[in-house]
Amino acid sequence: MLTLLDPNQADQAFPHISLALSEPDGLLAVGGCLSTQRIINAYSQGIFPWYSNEDPILWWSPDPRLVIFPDKLHISKSLQKTLRKQHFQISFDTAFSRVIQACAAPRSNEAGTWLTPEMQSAYIRLHQEGHAHSVEAWHDNKLVGGLYGIAVGQVFFGESMFHRKTDASKVAFISLVQQLSHWGYHLIDCQVHTEHLVSLGAEEVTRSNFSSLLQQYYQRKPISTAWQI
Repeated sequence: MLTLLDPNQADQAFPHISLALSEPDGLLAVGGCLSTQRIINAYSQGIFPWYSNEDPILWWSPDPRLVIFPDKLHISKSLQKTLRKQHFQISFDTAFSRVIQACAAPRSNEAGTWLTPEMQSAYIRLHQEGHAHSVEAWHDNKLVGGLYGIAVGQVFFGESMFHRKTDASKVAFISLVQQLSHWGYHLIDCQVHTEHLVSLGAEEVTRSNFSSLLQQYYQRKPISTAWQI
């Protein structure tokens, strides 16, 4: 049975992730709010919000979980050539609002977006408070790709990415993983399986293993938190 969260009680405990439904996979709780306290509390337990305009706030913890360990990043020969050509200029935290708005734009094969205005406002607030971060790919001074996510301890929780030029989001992601490795991060959460991320070295772990990894890394401070580079 799903837990109904109180929207006026931001510190209300989530149910244990082992209680998540198997169908739909990972659905754990309904309702609540998108305050900074509740969202950071969710991520630290391996839970994230995901819902559409027609739904209440839905909280998920799927099994298995797609992750990437920075030292297992895979760069194909074709991507290595793209990186050497330096088609894109990469920046961090210079256009967060524009990145999340681009991620929210409907895809060609989708009618809507899960990044509701409420979600966008919540993550922009998280960015302003130093929790959410973006990576931008530029070409001819135009924003052509990027991604954003949440940093908690030595874990980065990737949320969404977009591209307007071929390989722009992949180059942004590779740059992020390499920088996170340099900064002492140990785990990148990719949430659910996509071939795009698997091609870059992402792999699936069980929910219980993911929870163990979180407990190991989310309270440790990274070597650096200098995101604007």
